Parts: sequence; C-alpha cells; structure tokens
Amino acid sequence: MENTTASTDRRWLGFFAVLAAMIMNLLDSTVVNVAAPSIQADLGGSDASLQWIAASYTLALAVGLLTGGRLGDMFGRRRMMLIGVAGFLLASMACALAWAPGVLIAARVAQGLFGAVMIPQAFGLIRDLFPPREIGKAFGALGPVIGLSTILGPVVAGLLVDADLWGTGWRMVFFINLPLGAFALLAGRAALPSRPGAAAGGMRLDWTGALLAGLGTFLLVYPLVQGREQGWPAWLLAVGAGAVIALGLFVAHQIRHGRSGGTPLVELSVLAKRSYTSGVAFVIVFFGSIVGFSLALGLFLQMGRGFSPVRASLTMASWALGAFFGSGFGATMMARLGRRILHLGLALMATGLVGLTVVYDRAGMDIDGLDLALPLIVYGFGMGMIFVPLFDIIMGEIRDHEVGSAAGLLESFQQLGASLGVAVLGTVFFSAGSFLDATRQVTLLALGLTVLAFALAFLLPRRARPTGHTAPEPGGTADAGDAAPDDDAAGAREAALV
Repeated sequence: MENTTASTDRRWLGFFAVLAAMIMNLLDSTVVNVAAPSIQADLGGSDASLQWIAASYTLALAVGLLTGGRLGDMFGRRRMMLIGVAGFLLASMACALAWAPGVLIAARVAQGLFGAVMIPQAFGLIRDLFPPREIGKAFGALGPVIGLSTILGPVVAGLLVDADLWGTGWRMVFFINLPLGAFALLAGRAALPSRPGAAAGGMRLDWTGALLAGLGTFLLVYPLVQGREQGWPAWLLAVGAGAVIALGLFVAHQIRHGRSGGTPLVELSVLAKRSYTSGVAFVIVFFGSIVGFSLALGLFLQMGRGFSPVRASLTMASWALGAFFGSGFGATMMARLGRRILHLGLALMATGLVGLTVVYDRAGMDIDGLDLALPLIVYGFGMGMIFVPLFDIIMGEIRDHEVGSAAGLLESFQQLGASLGVAVLGTVFFSAGSFLDATRQVTLLALGLTVLAFALAFLLPRRARPTGHTAPEPGGTADAGDAAPDDDAAGAREAALV
C-alpha cells in the first residue's frame, strides 16, 4: 500500500510540474496586453516595437512548435521538457532585466523558442504519468485549472505592475516565472518519467525545413508590423513576396524530404483535405481576431482612458469569466451539436462586438468597466464555446496516422494567427486619429473577421473526430510512445485553451 501511495504522489507531483510549465506559457502569452503601456513608458520605443514585444513570442512559438514535438520524440519528453523550462527561465530573466525594447524583443523570441520545446511535451508526459484508468482524472483537472489561470493571469499581471514590488514595476510579470519555473524543474526532475528517444534509431530533425518555415513566417509578419512606421516602402512588398517564396520552398522541401525517406516536419497529406485547410484558415482568422482585439482593448483602457493596469485587467476579466463558462458549455454540448456549436459561438461573439460598438457610441471616452461588462461576457461566452471542440471538429476527416502532425500544425497556425492579429489589428489601432476611433475600428474589423470565420465554419466537418477506437498506424506521425490519436487531439484541444 505504501509503494502504491508513493507512486500516486509521484505521479501527481509530475503532473503539477507539467502544469506549472503550462501556466508559465499562458502568462507570457497574455501578459503584454496588460503590461505594454508600462513597458513603453519605461523603455521608450515606437508603436511598432510595442507590437513586436507582443508578436515576437507567439511568432517564435509558432515556428518552434513544428520542431518541438520532434525533439521530444528524438531525445525523450522529460529531457526536452526540462531543457525547455530551464531555457524559458533564463529568457524570462533576460526579459525582466531588459534595458531597451530591442533587448526585450530578443528575449521574448528566446522565450517563444524554449516554450516551443517545453509545451509539446506536456500532454505526452501526462499520458506517460498516468495509467489509462486514471488519465481522465488528470485531464479533467487540467481544464478548470487552465480556465482559472486564463481569468486570473491578466489580473495577477495588473496587480504586479501596480504593486511595483521593490521598484520592479512591469518587470515583475517576468520575474514571477522564476518560482514557477524552479518548481517545474525540481519537481519535474524528481517525478517525470524518462523514456529513451528515437534519435538512436536514426531519426533526425529536419533543420532545413525548420529554417525555411521560420524565415517564411518572419517575412510574412515583418511588413505588417513595420509598414505603417516605414511609410509602406516598396521594399516591404518585396519582403512579403519573399515570404511566399520561402514558404513555397518549405512545402517543396517537405515533399522531397518525405519521398527520400526522411521524417518531414509536416504530414502534407493533411493539406490535401479541404475541410482541414478550411480549418487552418478558420484558426488563423479566429485567433488573429481575438488576440488583436484583446491587445487593442487593453491599450485603449490604459493609454486612452488612463486606467491603471490592475483596473484594466479587472475590466477585461468579465471577458475571461464568460470564456470560462462558455468552455464548460462547449465541452458538454460538442457531441450533440457538432459543427453547429461553432456557429452558435460565433453568433454570440458577433453580438458582443456589436454591443461594444453601441457602448462606444453612447458612452464615448466616459466608458467604464460596467459599460463593457455585459458585451464582454457575451463575447467571451461565445469564444469559450468554440475553444474546446474546435480542433476535434477541424480534424474530423483526418486519418489516424495523420493526427499527430495535423494537431501540431494547427497549434502552430494558432500562434501564427495570434501574431498576425497583433500585426494587422495593432497597425489599424495605431493608425487611427484617436484612441476611441482606434478601438471602434479594431472592434469593427474583429466583427468582420468573426463573420468570415462564420462562413469558413460551413466548410468544416459536421462532427468532431471520433475518439478511442484506433491507434496510430506504424510509421505515422503521432508522438513516439504510441499515443492514441484521440490523445493527440485532446492535447491540441487543451492547447487551444493555453
């Protein structure tokens, strides 16, 4: 009995180590929305540099996710998780000590890259920790904790900036990663299971593909962020054309690499399915709209209305609260409603955005938290309804051996969409004549993107991917360790909450 208890305690210690790593990623995905005005006031820098501080993390994460899962397959999940956490800690320290916007942007890139090493290992490690009869308990605990972190994360960030502990100001939102990361390292080293990777068996990482993917996505986002500040010179159009060329070379390389017997970063057969490519477009539009709108609203509340960071984060907490309850509804109703739940959620999001435009017109610059509460709750509830079933619905027609690659690719496109949202909607925000006009324009653009997502949803499978019936085929691209495809989909679904 004592051995069983010790083993159980060890499993849950490992689970909390993984959870601490996931919370770090969650905090650093949203923290800039609250801390950005304080960062700019302290470090200076242009509006474009502020956009880069937000977008650099998600852009690096998007690129790195293509290879992060492969590194876990090759060298072992435990080892790569611990390396990712250690690197994330060092990058967080660099963020907290940054003395110029460029230094902070570089440190944020490092955070994103190490996050891409850390996060893909999480769900595989949870599966390794728990036997099949207990895995449901672990994933059941995961969702509410992530949901609460989504609500409390921006509020905690606002409190830390306002508290100005030891004169650190905004820097504390990065210093807070140190105790979280230290726990993840120590507990992870003590409790996470160690399995050999596949590198000894000849599996090699496709570095050329990773570099081409990184170059293409950077060249895609760069003109969108810098264009307004540079006056949209012709050379920026050439940079955009370079993005198309680089991404085309990436696809060609993946095809050639797969035919020569190598292991490609992406199972390109998934892109031959209209339902999946439509899902990719949906993910980019959906998450781009949400993240870009979130940044604009946070900037408006602090820079336009003069709210303190904590007051701004508490004002936006009604959005997160709606998302929390909406995600519970989505989890309950996804099997019954199928694709229709996406349309219902998007309709509620559009209703919330329309309500916000009415509030802008009526309250003007006298707007306060009570004015925003109801439309933000409605918007958040609709958004939360979509989070849980989205990836499973998009992968409704994906074959078993394609699930691992399809889920990882969707996670990358989710982060790319977030970067594009910051770039495009942030540019619209900073181009407007006044803060109120800027926020109204971004809200209307977010409404247009929500309508576009509503149309794209008709191209998705009617039902979510069935789970629990088959295992990946030999030679497939699911995680090494023979995870069932429904586990990979569940991991991607929870990652959407992160």
